[in-house]
Amino acid sequence: MTVRCTMGVDIGTSSSKGVLVDAEGRIVASAVVEHEVSRPRAGWVEMDGSVWWDEFVTLSRELLARVPGRDVEVAAVGVSGMGPCVLLADADAVAVRPAILYGVDTRATEQMRRLTDELGADEIVRIAGSSLTTQAGGPKIAWVRDEEPEAYARARRLFMPASWLAHRLTGAYVLDHQSASQMTPLYDIEHEQWHEPWWRLIAPGLEPPLLRWAGDVAGLVTRESADLTGLAEGTPVITGTIDAWTEAVSVGAHGAGDLMLMYGTTMFLVATGDETLRTPSMWSTVGVFPGSRNLAGGLASSGAITRWIADLTGADYPRLLAEAAESGPGARGLVMLPYFAGERTPILDPDARGVIAGLTLEHDRGDLYRAALEATAFGVRHNVETMRAAGADIRRIVAVGGGTQGALWLQIVSDATGLVQEVPEITIGASYGAAFLAAASDTSHGAVPRIEDWNPVARTVAPDAAVAALYDELFSLYLSLYDGTAVVTHDLAARQRSLTDMEGASR
Repeated sequence: MTVRCTMGVDIGTSSSKGVLVDAEGRIVASAVVEHEVSRPRAGWVEMDGSVWWDEFVTLSRELLARVPGRDVEVAAVGVSGMGPCVLLADADAVAVRPAILYGVDTRATEQMRRLTDELGADEIVRIAGSSLTTQAGGPKIAWVRDEEPEAYARARRLFMPASWLAHRLTGAYVLDHQSASQMTPLYDIEHEQWHEPWWRLIAPGLEPPLLRWAGDVAGLVTRESADLTGLAEGTPVITGTIDAWTEAVSVGAHGAGDLMLMYGTTMFLVATGDETLRTPSMWSTVGVFPGSRNLAGGLASSGAITRWIADLTGADYPRLLAEAAESGPGARGLVMLPYFAGERTPILDPDARGVIAGLTLEHDRGDLYRAALEATAFGVRHNVETMRAAGADIRRIVAVGGGTQGALWLQIVSDATGLVQEVPEITIGASYGAAFLAAASDTSHGAVPRIEDWNPVARTVAPDAAVAALYDELFSLYLSLYDGTAVVTHDLAARQRSLTDMEGASR
């Protein structure tokens, strides 16, 4: 029996995931490849783009081999990846240096300042929708041009993980509108096109990729790629987009009034509406689909902190979660700032650092783990309140990502924010959303599928009113803690950079 499927592959920060999904939305096969990013200096986060393609090939072959006794017809391929990233390649699509990753990479602060002064902060927000932050792609291109001129001189094209996969599979040189709108300030958000004067200024010599929507077909699998991946030559491949937005698609959180919370190595929030909302402390982007607009934000560290604690203490996650539950609301008098990799929204401070306040000799690792979970919840609350102050109409919250598998983290976020969260049946995330976009692009076999049918809501998580007052008090302390420690942490961040520079010079 032949099973007609779509394939979805997502390149994430700590792993790449792939799924085969049938016409009813059932996962037929899944596979994961773990990897690590490179952190060669303080504030730098990179990855070799060749890994993205190698892992796609591995996942594709593994997925196709995991359906024994049945023939699999892959009707279309969906691609997705972390972003916005800056992977510069030459005319032959050979990378000239490792990819610079999204807002967790904070190297381009000087370029951000210079471009803001040169172009004007208000003008950047008017045209591009957002101010220049560590999330913006434009300053990172400028950094390569300033700091690595030999590499930049060879560069001719710009890729992100999804567009890199689409190119390797089909030969197409495209980028979706959503990803392009995060290459601030190179994209005109109202006219949905590249802003040519600023492209020529910031990215001279680079050919702008053709713009498509995430679900548009980028091209067809070539013979060479078919031989490598096991896919059939001529299989359609969609353009794809950034993982957080693909995750929103995977749970149907892309309508006006929806807010997606993505629980992962970092935490991401995407609110969807019909109009462009501009605020200097969040990111305004176009949506996955024509006509939609997003106000987005992200924590630079969330699951990364819990992993750090697990590695540091040698305890596994079930034990840490049990101990955190025993610690109880408020972590027995601890408040943590989750800024272990700087912070993205809404404080936009690459020099922010993690702080744990209130420590005594009586505190244990369960208290620390509880404080970390509560810190990310306070970060979510800070972002949601900032979004609403900017005019976002948030009426429905949907949770997705690996962190939704456990009940405690979800409950803490609901308790600390007062939000009711919907949790769908399938929370595997962006790879599933990419498979859905691929299925929606294939109209040759009947009606276009609906994500509500593929992935209905399985449960809701409601806040506990009994702890609301406590978390209100702790959130106020959380905000005060950043204000009260910023001078010290900024000085320490500068010292960390100088130490890293000295270590690099001694090698």
